[in-house]
Amino acid sequence: MLMLTKTAGVFFKPSKRKVYEFLRSFNFHPGTLFLHKIVLGIETSCDDTAAAVVDETGNVLGEAIHSQTEVHLKTGGIVPPVAQQLHRENIQRIVQEALSASRISPSDLSAIATTIKPGLALSLGVGLSFSLQLVGQLKKPFIPIHHMEAHALTVRLTNKVEFPFLVLLISGGHCLLALVQGVSDFLLLGKSLDIAPGDMLDKVARRLSLIKHPECSTMSGGKAIEHLAKQGNRFYFDIKPPLHRAKNCDFSFTGLQHITDKIIMKKEKEEDAVLVASGGVASNFYIRRALEILTNATQCTLLCPPPRLCTDNGIMIAWNGIERLRAGLGILHDIEGIRYEPKCPFGVDISKEVGEASIKVPQLKMEI
Repeated sequence: MLMLTKTAGVFFKPSKRKVYEFLRSFNFHPGTLFLHKIVLGIETSCDDTAAAVVDETGNVLGEAIHSQTEVHLKTGGIVPPVAQQLHRENIQRIVQEALSASRISPSDLSAIATTIKPGLALSLGVGLSFSLQLVGQLKKPFIPIHHMEAHALTVRLTNKVEFPFLVLLISGGHCLLALVQGVSDFLLLGKSLDIAPGDMLDKVARRLSLIKHPECSTMSGGKAIEHLAKQGNRFYFDIKPPLHRAKNCDFSFTGLQHITDKIIMKKEKEEDAVLVASGGVASNFYIRRALEILTNATQCTLLCPPPRLCTDNGIMIAWNGIERLRAGLGILHDIEGIRYEPKCPFGVDISKEVGEASIKVPQLKMEI
């Protein structure tokens, strides 16, 4: 395996000669015939440098990831310039490891898919810069990926889920409830009005100085809280859930409430409604259990990708590239003008209309 001593300079503004040398560093079997679409996915939206090679049947041919968690734990949070530098130092090695593990020649790739939105600007810039250089050298199509759309569609790699389905995206930066109608067709039903659950958990963990706890010194805030909560008493404090009286993101109609409720419940049973939970916080098993109780009570099926595919990874980016490649959506042959986007919307926002419906739902008591 090729090991470079000055990786930051190589990929941040790589020369054509260095990129060419990078591509020639692989040893493959030229006689192999590739019948399926194969996508290289690259992820650098936050603090994980990840890459994966996935084919259109969902086979993960190779993957690699470098986590910055330990570094950022010491500073009490992600410092964007530090994250950027760590991406610079590791992206070439990570992409190389993913390709080497896949035993796929770069020339046999069908496309390169990379997260360009949303995320930390400095982190996104590293992945996009490296990817565009690779695309230019290989003359391959480029597929820009929306990070949250990739999270939403990851479940289709591990489960046979047909459109439409509900998805609850809970992560460090987002809390979104959406209806997924297609590979590039999302209806945003609701969103966090303030901060995301992952952000909240991290802030609570910092306030409690959990990094100083002997059992949690290497854990992220959310992981530390989950670990310690197993030994706690959930009834010790009487805390009412926020917005428990709000009528957002639910279904019902004023005046025709009873008739409509019966129709909807019957229709949901017929259509076998599916709720997908994905995103980093969705790997929390306590939250998964709560969602299981909710979905069981509402005759809905809960599906979650494996925990390792809920946290940021290159596999979801490559799979989203496969989905878009098969659907013929967002495949670019002219990469002039491509820019990363630190902030961008998710789907078509109909949360206002959902709130205006003012629909009542029955109270549900949870005992976990």
